[in-house]
Amino acid sequence: MTETKERIVGILGGMGPEATVDLMQRIIRLTPALDDADHIRCIVDNNPKVPSRIKAIIEGDGEDPGPCMADMGRRLESWGADFLVIACNTAHYYYDAVRHAVNIPVINLIDLVADHVNNDFPDHGKIGILASPAVAMTGLYAKRFGKLGIEDVWPDPDHQARLLSVIKEIKKGNSGATVRDDYQKVCDNLIQKGATLVLIACTELSALGGTLPIKAIDAAEILALEIVRVAKNRKQP
Repeated sequence: MTETKERIVGILGGMGPEATVDLMQRIIRLTPALDDADHIRCIVDNNPKVPSRIKAIIEGDGEDPGPCMADMGRRLESWGADFLVIACNTAHYYYDAVRHAVNIPVINLIDLVADHVNNDFPDHGKIGILASPAVAMTGLYAKRFGKLGIEDVWPDPDHQARLLSVIKEIKKGNSGATVRDDYQKVCDNLIQKGATLVLIACTELSALGGTLPIKAIDAAEILALEIVRVAKNRKQP
């Protein structure tokens, strides 16, 4: 019997760098392995020079990240990747730029997470979103959830600003008590607004970790599980 060859994943990373490392650690943890050779081959472009999504989307005066991400995708394909993932929720605003630049599949994290919520958590009517304001501005999750009849709940403006500050602090390498306390306050605000489940939809927040005061699902964990399934040929990309 011929063993099916594993697929190689190409990761568009660096948005931010620590979040990309966190995703790789999740892939390693979720891969059933008895030795080094059982793990998945990852080709990673951990590129922190991708133009800022915050400047491009929130501030409106930054360079378009799309061409840089498309170039990363082409390079990963040329280096041998069989399928691609983008290790950033916000960067999926530029998903089409990557998909149109390559001839291999590109997993769409937004679709993946929305389907997961719809299939695995049908009893939760209001899903709180913990993400950059850019995700709210672009409607990445709101549009997809809306098609599935899922109500997305966002922090009040002052708490959304607090969450952006948390994300920026994590990017600076600060994960101290004040940052974690502010993160908890944002979660409390979503509970007050009726959320019964929260989606961690920012890879910086995924890297921060910690116990939240509400049931949570993590987009980074869902992506890592999907990478393992596809790479091990349990699922088509």
